[in-house]
Amino acid sequence: MTIEPAAFEALQSLLLGFAFAGLLASAFELFTARRADFKLLQAGGLVAVASVPVVVFSAPFLILRNTVRGRRIEGRPFMFVMLASMVAAVWSMASGRVVLDLLQVLSA
Repeated sequence: MTIEPAAFEALQSLLLGFAFAGLLASAFELFTARRADFKLLQAGGLVAVASVPVVVFSAPFLILRNTVRGRRIEGRPFMFVMLASMVAAVWSMASGRVVLDLLQVLSA
């Protein structure tokens, strides 16, 4: 069984995107003692501007965390959870691609 190079790159981007999102959200929580959340953008001023990269790259993790909590606590419908997971996967693939490209540029 072989895998096409394009499919392998897509899978690699997806996995790296999710891993980087979780790492970034966890590091943010470790260093600031508060949870990474989309509400960081509502702070206004310099704090909101500084938190944009954190929110953008940790968004797949944040979406899945909020979706799983919402399903467990609020009983959100399965279709909502599936749609949110698909959005998180596409976002993860895009951010993983950016991270892979950045790593490639830094290694050259």
